[in-house]
Amino acid sequence: MTKHKTTLMTCSAVALTLFITLSPIADAQNAAKAIPQPTVTDLKVAPDSARLDLELPDFSNPTKITNPFFPISSQESVLLLGKVDGKRFRTEVTLLPYSRIVTWNGMQIEAAVSQYVAFLDGRLEEIAIDLYAQADDGSVWYLGEDVSDFSDGAIITKEGTWHAGIDGPPAMIMPGQPKLGDVYRPENMPGIAFEEVQITKTNVTVDGPFGKIAGSIVGSELHMDGSSEDKYFAPGYGEFNTANADGDHESLALAIPIDKASGEMPAAMADMNRALLEIIENAKSKQWRTAESALQQTETAKALIAANDIPLLVGPLLDDALKTLQNVVKQRHSGKAAAAAIELARLGLDLQLRYRSRAGIDLARLDLWAAQLQLDAVAGQEGAVRGDTFTMALIKDRIIRDLSPTDAQKVNVAFGNLLPAAKDAELGDAAVAATDLREIIKAIRL
Repeated sequence: MTKHKTTLMTCSAVALTLFITLSPIADAQNAAKAIPQPTVTDLKVAPDSARLDLELPDFSNPTKITNPFFPISSQESVLLLGKVDGKRFRTEVTLLPYSRIVTWNGMQIEAAVSQYVAFLDGRLEEIAIDLYAQADDGSVWYLGEDVSDFSDGAIITKEGTWHAGIDGPPAMIMPGQPKLGDVYRPENMPGIAFEEVQITKTNVTVDGPFGKIAGSIVGSELHMDGSSEDKYFAPGYGEFNTANADGDHESLALAIPIDKASGEMPAAMADMNRALLEIIENAKSKQWRTAESALQQTETAKALIAANDIPLLVGPLLDDALKTLQNVVKQRHSGKAAAAAIELARLGLDLQLRYRSRAGIDLARLDLWAAQLQLDAVAGQEGAVRGDTFTMALIKDRIIRDLSPTDAQKVNVAFGNLLPAAKDAELGDAAVAATDLREIIKAIRL
């Protein structure tokens, strides 16, 4: 017994010595993971005791982002629709096929790269390249964004751009297991970009693209200017709905692959878009009888598309776009008719996204933007041509790795002609380059 007691005392002494030796190491490790917090003035922010994002966790497989409330790495393509300043607002979010390394406090974190492209009233409004990583505890972290805001086809500001490790710390954008009352900061650099979120509701049911979605959460988001707005996050979809007191709102309309449909694409969807492409060309050349015939085909095809194949938020836009097209064809307004057909065709591609590959849809979107550029060049709209070119370059980035080397080279050569023409406002040359690109696209199969 005495021997055991002596052994126990010896073991305790060793453990104590080991604890004393390791404590500084553990303290140093903990200190290395502590995220320095900026000073926030003039805002009523939550106390540190309520926050979840004060220490950086481990990142073993950071680009596998599976958090159900922010599943960015499992989302090929997301469409959001809404209104800003009373105008139509459309956002396309696409996971890009590469990652980036972010260095912070001696750590190197691999980040997934997401492309955010927003259009206001049909014109390019904002581009953001966002960097995300998921930690081992399931939380998702925001590691920076490259932001460009546009006006008349030109970048007017890059305000809001920030990079973790350069401008400030990484920021939690979604807890691993969000609970009522949780507080975190998706952006944490006052003066550049700042948001603080508190989870105010859980187990909320929302209207999804094709039915009810249970188990959603709501966060009240405080902004740098003191304003706040509610954000809804739906399981399997992520950020789902945003609205502010001014009436601006944006809602998720469709997400792939979660909304992917089974079986073959309904023939009516392809028929509708084929007829719309005919209207575009016939309206430009003022072949109105042929355009009117194609419009009848469009109407017939749209009527054959089942209601349960049309996402909740897309349906009203389809109806409005068709009415606009009918009116401008009746008025025989060449430019407006072609533009209206492009808009309706773009919505038609949104329907097809559930059945076709993301790359195939983006290739078709690229063709529509090239058609839009042709119209804008004829109308002498330099800013619009620049915006069209920016948009086309962004879509090219989404699909270039999906093309064969031969097709990729052809597309790149066409862009090599288009970009300087658009930059120098050589509208005739830009229109020729867009025409060449459309011919290349016709021969590509995705």
